[in-house]
Amino acid sequence: MNAERLLQLYEKIADAPDAVARLRRFILDLAVRGKLVPQDPADEPADELLKRIAAEKASLLSAGKIKKEKQLPAVQESDFDIPTSWQWTRLGIVTSYIQRGKSPKYTSDGSFVVSQRCVQWSGLDLSVAKQITMESLAQYEGVRFLRDNDLLWNSTGTGTIGRVVRLIDPPAQLVCDSHVTVVRCLEADADYICLWLRSDHVYGLIEGRAAGSTNQVELTAQMAVNQTVPLPPLAEQHRIVAKVDELMAFCDQLEAARAEREVKRDRLTAANLARLNSPDLETFRDDARFALDALPALTARPDQIKRLRQAILNLAVRGKLVTQDPKDEPAAELLVRARAEVVKQTKIRPSDMADAGSVNDKQAVAGRIPSGWVKAKISSVLISSFYGPRFNAEDYRNEGIPTVRTTDMTSDGRIEFRDPPRVAVPADRLEDFRCKDGDLLVTRTGSIGTMALFLGDEVAIPSAYLIRLRFSSQVSPRYMHLALRSPDGQAALGLGTTKVAQPNINARALADIGLRLPPLAEQYRILSRVDELMDLCDQLEESLTTADETRRKLLDALLAEALAPVNAEGLQEAAE
Repeated sequence: MNAERLLQLYEKIADAPDAVARLRRFILDLAVRGKLVPQDPADEPADELLKRIAAEKASLLSAGKIKKEKQLPAVQESDFDIPTSWQWTRLGIVTSYIQRGKSPKYTSDGSFVVSQRCVQWSGLDLSVAKQITMESLAQYEGVRFLRDNDLLWNSTGTGTIGRVVRLIDPPAQLVCDSHVTVVRCLEADADYICLWLRSDHVYGLIEGRAAGSTNQVELTAQMAVNQTVPLPPLAEQHRIVAKVDELMAFCDQLEAARAEREVKRDRLTAANLARLNSPDLETFRDDARFALDALPALTARPDQIKRLRQAILNLAVRGKLVTQDPKDEPAAELLVRARAEVVKQTKIRPSDMADAGSVNDKQAVAGRIPSGWVKAKISSVLISSFYGPRFNAEDYRNEGIPTVRTTDMTSDGRIEFRDPPRVAVPADRLEDFRCKDGDLLVTRTGSIGTMALFLGDEVAIPSAYLIRLRFSSQVSPRYMHLALRSPDGQAALGLGTTKVAQPNINARALADIGLRLPPLAEQYRILSRVDELMDLCDQLEESLTTADETRRKLLDALLAEALAPVNAEGLQEAAE
């Protein structure tokens, strides 16, 4: 396998979300299969290395430096084929010591003890280590004190089990607790053994057993002793380690380059969105045209497209998305009719209605409004607000009326029923409870920024955690929905509040929210333009998904090709 050739082509798909992580795993896989560096016939074969290790063990045993071990069974079934100069063996055969640490007595002033939190992929982190009493430390056998080149292998804990590091010049009298296994190699290159334990053949299996399990999964010392190892000649072990270090440094460069690209892209995106969200009236149209032309090329992540959607909504409710038409009936006139309709249907006194519709400077409607627009409270155009009813357990029936829940609301404000609970509703109350076409359902506790329009004639009722808003016929319910989804509307709802453990909003607070109300004709033009731009955002998201999928397929092709004889022409064609 020509690793340099692979990496040249790899740069073409380095922006795939998991590209570098997969490359790192792939490098380890090639390394432990004998496909990363060439074999050298002059190397001492691995079977000779195993004989020397056995002789060294016998010598240490005679000197009383190690204990006698049980004979380990030969490896009968291997995970994959290895070069002829290699040998399948077991970890216990190429080590002089494998043992889990023991539970210490902790203190605030003593010697460090290594826990699983200390064993990170980046190395040993003693800043999070606890300390052991000197009396407890005195009871440790000398063999338990950690040495240079020892491998520390996490043995418990979902998310931490399987992590392994090689020690480099550890402090004196450093020991491990019972959640970490010490692996002390004999003759074999500790860095190579560490690579094997980090590979998916070992770590992937251990992590897979631990993930999602409610029971604690443990790596016992006996499991470690019996762990199979594909052992190369010692000289080849050194070459493999050097090559892996070189390629991992290349991966670091890829990650750094990608991070730098993302920082630049974020800055450019933020600058363009800032122009849209805080426009200079004299240059706004040119700024908006430039931003909307440039943003598709700058948006490379879903979070950036989300910010673009918010910018579009922000422009919409500030009158910056479409031009004003002097022929439109001013919003003040539709507001007069809307208030009259509210008075008629709610029986509220006209004097109270006039006060209810006024907006002051504290109600999040700061700034100038376009000609023909008006500032008003939601209450000015609100026919009714209704809390979803609460039912007893015995009211729920398979043949009952479906209830709308927050979980039935999509991210774009639609309702998609997902096996909704059904309740028996008295016939004389159904008309009061049910949702009608154009009703806006707002979550009133917890996820208060979540809302959806009820469209159609289906019979359904809001759940107890929703508020149903029904608007005057003088406004577009879709525009009201858009206004509350905009950054100003979400802020008025209290989204992201830290004042209480669980944010909530009531019907009165909803009615008191102030907004900018455009003429009805402009409301529809705004909605049409927003639909058009949101379709663009959908296309951007789809293109991101397609591009990521293309990169993944190319990555799969590169990795599969690298495991087989290299077909340079086919690989180049796939890359282009």
